[in-house]
Amino acid sequence: MPTKILVVDDEANIVELVKFSLEKNGFTVIVAYDGLEAINMVERAEPDLLILDIMLPVMDGLEVCRHLRQSARHRNLPIIMLTAKGEEIDTVLGLEMGADDYIKKPFSPREMVARVKARLRAKRIIDAEEADGKKALVRKDLVIIPDKYEAFIGEKKLDLTPKEFELLRILASSPGKVMTRDMLLERIWGYEFIGDTRTVDVHIRHLRMKLGDDSSAPQYIETVRGVGYKLCENEYR
Repeated sequence: MPTKILVVDDEANIVELVKFSLEKNGFTVIVAYDGLEAINMVERAEPDLLILDIMLPVMDGLEVCRHLRQSARHRNLPIIMLTAKGEEIDTVLGLEMGADDYIKKPFSPREMVARVKARLRAKRIIDAEEADGKKALVRKDLVIIPDKYEAFIGEKKLDLTPKEFELLRILASSPGKVMTRDMLLERIWGYEFIGDTRTVDVHIRHLRMKLGDDSSAPQYIETVRGVGYKLCENEYR
């Protein structure tokens, strides 16, 4: 069955450019022109990936992203945000809302297709790992249950986005091992030679906040300056 992609933008020329490029690469494309229509299309058509502009009528892309990430049904739906040049704040907000990636306008159709393929590849890996039902990982008071996508500190369940959970799971799988930003991008976001390491830093920052971790005296996630991150290995079992 062909992979189905929903493209959401209120600019018809952008929609046509993206649609043409994706269809040329064998994807099935459906479109929406405002945020509310996008949510309705996701529910009805169940796309495999969403390309979502930030500036939309009725409901903007950030609100659409937030709405979808609150639904367990759509927690793993890959979302790529389209942002205008210079919308740095909106880009960060999009990542915080749960977007997987972003592309700045004007963009290269070739780069856009590469990012789509990378996100779909990453989703296949995540889905396969979920199906494997990995056993729980335990570190002191931190418990990670991969097959249920749940993590706890003591009795408290952590409210993590899918990407935050994947970051924590990967770091916990190899306590003490330094994971570079590029390694994390490739493992979680599916990037190879494309991507922005700020994506990792934003997610790590929010993950630390939810863990109650202090970056100056970390109990869980340690920064290795100029390299990446690792899970503190003390008392891990």
